[in-house]
Amino acid sequence: MGRTRRRAGAAVRMLAALVLAGGAYTVFAPQARAQEEPGMSAAAREGEQLFEVGCITCHGRSAGGVEGRGPSLINVGGASVEFQVGTGRMPLARQEAQAQRKPQLYTDEQVRQLAAYIDSLGVGPVVPDDVDALVEQADLARGGELFRINCSQCHAFGGGGGALSSGKYAPSLYPATDRIIYAAMLSGPQNMPVFGDSTLTPEQKADIIAYIQQVIQTDTDPGGFDLGRYGPSTEGLTVFLVGIVALVFASLWIAGKS
Repeated sequence: MGRTRRRAGAAVRMLAALVLAGGAYTVFAPQARAQEEPGMSAAAREGEQLFEVGCITCHGRSAGGVEGRGPSLINVGGASVEFQVGTGRMPLARQEAQAQRKPQLYTDEQVRQLAAYIDSLGVGPVVPDDVDALVEQADLARGGELFRINCSQCHAFGGGGGALSSGKYAPSLYPATDRIIYAAMLSGPQNMPVFGDSTLTPEQKADIIAYIQQVIQTDTDPGGFDLGRYGPSTEGLTVFLVGIVALVFASLWIAGKS
């Protein structure tokens, strides 16, 4: 009789332990999952599916990163995704000093969906939806001043880009769209510094974008041949080679006539 009671007591204790363990799992794990799923937008869910097909190999499950392949994207924000994927730099073809711009593999809608998914994984900079409206109301003169102060040192006054250290470079601004430029300023890709809203307000960013789009990209160079817009060094070299040679021949011609 005592052995039967002990066995029954052990069974009751085992059953109680299982009930407690199952109850704890039901309270914590499913509830956390239920809280996450409703908070994810439809675009983010579409982006998650795209991520699992095209990005998971390098960035890992849930974008936690894979050592030697790709970094974690937690708290990166949608702006970085819009720049890297929207310019074709990602997916990355091979490891280099700097990711090369390539033809875009995803549509603009898919890029937004990927950005929405990565944005749902943490807190990071996001390109606002009203960028185009901000650019339409921008001040070109102030944008030119801000560009010369903050951007021309690397991208050159003509926006053609330039060489940096360790095999890196500042890319050309000519194929860039409003959202891509805004995303670059927010995320600071590669060697570019981050221009957060505390450094440049959204209105100032829009001024710079308007200057790039309306002056740098569409200027017809009324002065004539632009010499590649590489700046005063190219112009000075051209003046030296052409001007000095012309002067030498002119001097020889004058000497021969006298």
